[in-house]
Amino acid sequence: MEIDEQAFKRTLANGRERLLGERRSFGHWEGRLSSSALSTATAICALALKDREIHGELIGQGLAWLETHQNEDGGYGDTVISKSNISTTVLCWAAFAAAGALERCGSAVKRAEQWLVDEAGSVEGRSLAGAITDCYGKDRTFSVPILTMCALSGRLGQGREAWRLVKPLPFEIAALPHAWLKWMRLTVVSYALPALVAIGQVRHAQLPPANPATRLIRDLTRAKTLRLLGRIQPASGGFLEAVPLTSFVVMSLVAAGQQNHPVVGEGVGFLVRAQRDDGSWPIDSNLATWVTTLSVNGLAGGSSFFELLDEAARERLTDWLLDQQHREVNPYTRADPGGWAWTDLPGGVPDADDTAGALLALRHLGVRDSSVKGAVRAGIAWLMGLQNNDGGMPTFCRGWGKLPFDQSAPDLTAHALSAVDAWLSERDTTATLFSPALSERADRFISSGLAFLRRNQRHDGAFIPLWFGNESAPGKENPVYGSARVLSALAGLASNSGGYVADNVAGMANKAARWLLGAQNPDGGWGGTTGTTSTIEETALAVNALSRHASRPDPAVLRGASWLIERTDEGQSFTPAPLGLYFARLWYFEELYPLIFTVQALKRIEELLECGQYIL
Repeated sequence: MEIDEQAFKRTLANGRERLLGERRSFGHWEGRLSSSALSTATAICALALKDREIHGELIGQGLAWLETHQNEDGGYGDTVISKSNISTTVLCWAAFAAAGALERCGSAVKRAEQWLVDEAGSVEGRSLAGAITDCYGKDRTFSVPILTMCALSGRLGQGREAWRLVKPLPFEIAALPHAWLKWMRLTVVSYALPALVAIGQVRHAQLPPANPATRLIRDLTRAKTLRLLGRIQPASGGFLEAVPLTSFVVMSLVAAGQQNHPVVGEGVGFLVRAQRDDGSWPIDSNLATWVTTLSVNGLAGGSSFFELLDEAARERLTDWLLDQQHREVNPYTRADPGGWAWTDLPGGVPDADDTAGALLALRHLGVRDSSVKGAVRAGIAWLMGLQNNDGGMPTFCRGWGKLPFDQSAPDLTAHALSAVDAWLSERDTTATLFSPALSERADRFISSGLAFLRRNQRHDGAFIPLWFGNESAPGKENPVYGSARVLSALAGLASNSGGYVADNVAGMANKAARWLLGAQNPDGGWGGTTGTTSTIEETALAVNALSRHASRPDPAVLRGASWLIERTDEGQSFTPAPLGLYFARLWYFEELYPLIFTVQALKRIEELLECGQYIL
């Protein structure tokens, strides 16, 4: 297949220009996350319970946004282009009540209520509680906060009977030494610790346990766990920079009689500052570190990189990335120093994906002074220390819990392996970076990680990611994203290393590539899996991965590139899709994703053109 060479060049040039134009004053990228009906609903409820009169204008703007962005079927999705789901719809329905807007927003309330009746059979408290609980099973991380907000807004009934539908949370365990928590099989995951404390306390205040011993223990630990909340609350006031989590904490503490507690004041301040001009709230403040490393790594390679980012720009970006490295034990997760979080704001916590991305970006930026070497050495040690016993990489903390976000994942593992291997390939020229002991440890790290990937590749060759999905795919999984990310990493491992690495990746890479080729849609693009609607993000990721893997031009790659050229109007329009999964499996889209991934994919084809492997 042939594609128009001039159209290809225009698309790549337009995309690069637009991506470079998205930089902030320090030369980094910040991006823009989708507005969220769920975040908007929880923020409205928190502000209304704190002081409906003082925050009346902000609440009114949020309500108006909810009215405007209701789906045609009457429900609400996690983004403005997401399908309706019961969690977001019930929270919006509860927010109208909490804000005292049942008459003012009567039409939206009735439509949401009808959607809930159709979905759950009834809006009676027990029916709703059963439907919400069924959605999340044993994981109470999100079901209990949703039901708490419903109880606080009167949507589960009145008085003690409503609170009987909200499972109690053992907030007293937060008073235990942090090291003990990982050995306990909790029904909430690690990142939800603030909600565990705040929601546990409001449930205790509204309906104390009948067991006198349990009641006494919880009475005695209320003050201590509140102090813990104060210690782990970041300077911004937003726990994890997340609007829903912070909102749940604020509304719960207010209803538990702690309306004047400093945590409430700081949390309200965060929510007020986080509201957008259109009245909505996003799911999180930003993914600045993540989109910056994606942008740098997407632009890197080929002769154009050092022209696009001159020495001064690369030094500014290097300094900015070094500033984002966590250099103290994180008070929230107790993670060691050395990692990077997704954001440049104080509520972020270090994680495997962002640390790997930062390490790769630092390598591409090319600065090799002592500060960079020290940061890289610490980052590599941090990543290797995170590796689970199964050889895979979790998101935040090694060995924490048994729930999905704390388990090893193929995409995280492949990303970490490629980051360590990229620097390991320089060990002959950067002798001060790798000591013999660290070098041997890195070899074992890669070997164990590859073994994990082999065990976790599906029989058909696909890999399933953790933080990305597709609403239209079976199980809402996204094997295209997972397979593309792993295949790209494996291609880098094979090219950077020889011997056992190249031998061990070939079989996995070939299987993943075959699966990706089979998942291509007739229109030339890719969706989340076979037969799902093509998106810019998924198509670009597949094109990039396959072009890195193939030893010769593949017509499928050129068909995918042609689809991108047409779909983006030659690099002038980048419509995002809700592929990202936030905590508790909340969908989001990031406006920079389709732009970054398209530039990376077409840039890779440009590299192959320059070395004569592709001819358009």
